[in-house]
Amino acid sequence: MGNRNRVCIAARLPRPLDVAVVFGTRPEAIKLAPVISTLSADDRFCVRVVLTGQHREMVHEIIGPLGIRPEVDLDIMKAGQSLNEIVQAALSRLDALYRDTCPEVVLVQGDTSTAFAAALAAFHRRLSVAHVEAGLRSFDMHHPYPEESNRRMVSAVTDLHFAPTRQAAAHLLAEGIPNDSVFVTGNTVVDALKLALNRDAPTYPLLEPGRELVLITLHRREAWDGTREDGSSVLAGILRGIKEAASQHRDLAFVYPMHRNPRVREAAQSILGDVENVSLVEPLAYFEFVELMARARLIVTDSGGIQEEAPSLGVPVLVVRERTERPEAIDSGWSTLVGTRPADIEAAIATALAKEKPCPCEVPRPGPFGDGRASARIRDALLWFKGFGPRPDDFLVDGATGASSDGALKG
Repeated sequence: MGNRNRVCIAARLPRPLDVAVVFGTRPEAIKLAPVISTLSADDRFCVRVVLTGQHREMVHEIIGPLGIRPEVDLDIMKAGQSLNEIVQAALSRLDALYRDTCPEVVLVQGDTSTAFAAALAAFHRRLSVAHVEAGLRSFDMHHPYPEESNRRMVSAVTDLHFAPTRQAAAHLLAEGIPNDSVFVTGNTVVDALKLALNRDAPTYPLLEPGRELVLITLHRREAWDGTREDGSSVLAGILRGIKEAASQHRDLAFVYPMHRNPRVREAAQSILGDVENVSLVEPLAYFEFVELMARARLIVTDSGGIQEEAPSLGVPVLVVRERTERPEAIDSGWSTLVGTRPADIEAAIATALAKEKPCPCEVPRPGPFGDGRASARIRDALLWFKGFGPRPDDFLVDGATGASSDGALKG
């Protein structure tokens, strides 16, 4: 979304609504791409796309195919930097950017250090903050870490809360967030998923004809930076559980696109590197990764986004974490929270693979996280906030939509 996309033609608004969309990681890029596209296609908005650079290579690998062209790159990435260093660098550079450009709304996504810093810097400049994927809660500040605290702190300075589900909205209301500032939009990851599934793309080489696939993703800080009571690594324990399961199911292909974090890669190569039916591969482009997810027999992950995508794909997921802030995935029957102990993981994989394979279906299928219209609801909510247009209808998990005249959630 470069300068050519910032040509703003006043339509029904006295002047276009100036929105700065700030992100720094691969998941943020995926989930904000459809929002950026929707807002940029509307002459009532002037969109400035800001990349902090929290994740350098992984973001740049994905933003081109998603059609994102950042106007500003703050380039904060440094090898081995701490969480405080990430936030400090982002705060100072975003503050200068906000001072010079003064956007009316700063839009952030999720629970990253970038989202926290972008929201806080905007609040300090008295700019309005809009939070995509608001209201997720695990109620444990250390699982996930630091994400649970980040999203709570973002909520404290946010003016527009775009909750993906009714349960997420209920968390916000229970915390005293004003009802008229909470919108149940669905999750924009479903919007992105629809875009990916509608593409004509060649079959990815890792999809062997006739061989079923178990897809693995592991990257969370509490895994690679965490230890058990006996001093052993949490991540190593997860990997050992997967290794045992792969050894027991040699007819299946286990594919692990490794995160670029050197500690994650070192552990994966050490424990899984010599397992014949495990493929350790480089991170995949988003469209290739969606193809692998859609074709998988089972996904083993600590990712939040995959918990949201899998129900729409009809693929079972084993969540190798102690807590999840996405209980809707478990309630839908597609996700199981199995913890991080090797024996539990091995047993859970065996149990999942013993179940009858889900019937093929058209995807994306109806799911608890959205209907592919989250970005449009976000657009309409921003217009309502500006004083133009009605409040958008809510996406509700049970499939009903609508809001009462005072904005309260129905149902």
